[in-house]
Amino acid sequence: MIKDAETVREQEVAAWMGERADRVIETSCARVFLVGEAAWKVKRPVNFGFLDYSTLELRRWSLERELSFNRAAAPDIYRAVRRLTRTEVGGVEMDGPGEIVEYLLEMRRFDEQGVLAVQPWAIDDALEESLGRTIAQFHAGAPLRPQGGGVGALGYTIASNANLLRGLAPRLGAQAVERLIAETDLALERLGPLLNERAGQGFARHCHGDLHLGNILVEEGKPILFDCIEFNDSLSDIDIQYDLAFLLMDLDFRRRRDAAGRVLNAYLDEAARTFGEGLWTGLAALPLMLSVRAAVRTHVWAYSNDDEAARAYLATALEHLAPRPVSLVATGGFSGSGKSTFARVCAPGLGTAPGAVVLRTDEIRKRLCGVPSLQRLPKEAYTPEMSERVYGELFRDAALTLASGRSVVVDAVFLKPEQRARAEALAKQADVAFQGVWLEAPPEVLRARVAARVNDASDADVAVLESQLTRDTGEITWRRVDTVSAFEDEARALAETMG
Repeated sequence: MIKDAETVREQEVAAWMGERADRVIETSCARVFLVGEAAWKVKRPVNFGFLDYSTLELRRWSLERELSFNRAAAPDIYRAVRRLTRTEVGGVEMDGPGEIVEYLLEMRRFDEQGVLAVQPWAIDDALEESLGRTIAQFHAGAPLRPQGGGVGALGYTIASNANLLRGLAPRLGAQAVERLIAETDLALERLGPLLNERAGQGFARHCHGDLHLGNILVEEGKPILFDCIEFNDSLSDIDIQYDLAFLLMDLDFRRRRDAAGRVLNAYLDEAARTFGEGLWTGLAALPLMLSVRAAVRTHVWAYSNDDEAARAYLATALEHLAPRPVSLVATGGFSGSGKSTFARVCAPGLGTAPGAVVLRTDEIRKRLCGVPSLQRLPKEAYTPEMSERVYGELFRDAALTLASGRSVVVDAVFLKPEQRARAEALAKQADVAFQGVWLEAPPEVLRARVAARVNDASDADVAVLESQLTRDTGEITWRRVDTVSAFEDEARALAETMG
């Protein structure tokens, strides 16, 4: 129980800051006072067990950690920990020589309309790509936490979820709650060895911990991750994929599976520059991680007295654990034929949320050459030997991903019959359904599309296309799709039949 003195202190600080604030944002554990171009956060003297701000020293400790942790991703927002001090006449002032009354975190004020939770429908292709790569780079630079991750870290949250959900069962439906708890426990037991192995492979790191749309700001088109968890290391020293899963679940729940899939694929391509094959095999645990994140949201909304939202999240948590068929789709065709567009439209409808992993040779080549995905490569990067290496990486990553239980779309030119045969053989070896799609359009249409490309991983220009047009592709047995007219509906229909 909080001492009366702490309550008096809280009220005094709230009154003094409130007189100066344009607006006050209140949560259960903090107040943020918006004053001009600054935002001042004050922790409330509360103790929820998993979070303890009940003393002045604990609040100082928490604010200093919040400043330190958030500077990694949002250095321009988090400024300093400041002090409210007692004046000689008994009032308070900022950073005076007197007794410390309270600690505050000074931040730069930003436009709240720029937070993604405000308008998730406005997230476009460029932002999805940037989001995935930004988070992957953040994880690559995050400190290792080998004691985090694994069964211990995820099991901590799963046990907490079970306890809280059982207390809410009369409101949410006892049968659904018990079914979720049972299925989650089975999944954790099955995936335990994989989760523990990942912790030892460098996938357990000090993460954001609360990476949903409400904690991502967009300024000048760039995403900024803010307000990471600082109060409980059990919630932030976790598997990087579990950190990402919160955002993927949030987007998917808000009916933006297309955006979630694009974020995931950008993340994987960027993260593959740092992490080994465990990046792909670990996808087997993604459905469980998505489910656990949805279960957390279930009890959060229930304790906020929104039972309708809580039941929706509960249904989502169950849905993420439901098995879905695994398939391999290959998109081929000359440069400018629409392969990447078809792949991205098709992917969200394939397999478990947020859809298939899209593996693109254009991106793999950049990754193998150690350059950003949009940086143009010299002609030397396009030798037959390098192309063979790129296709080898494509099929290796695809095989690992299929083995993890996730559908895959491989996006490449596939000019050679042996390359197309290799894709078909991979599906047969993995025992999954296969569909090859050959996209085509008249040469003049292809030329116009290639000439108009901007901000694309492909380096193919019109000269490259002209060379392709002279090649003998052999017999094309894959399903042919004319891309002169709109073909997105055909991509969605294919996904629905294989989904």
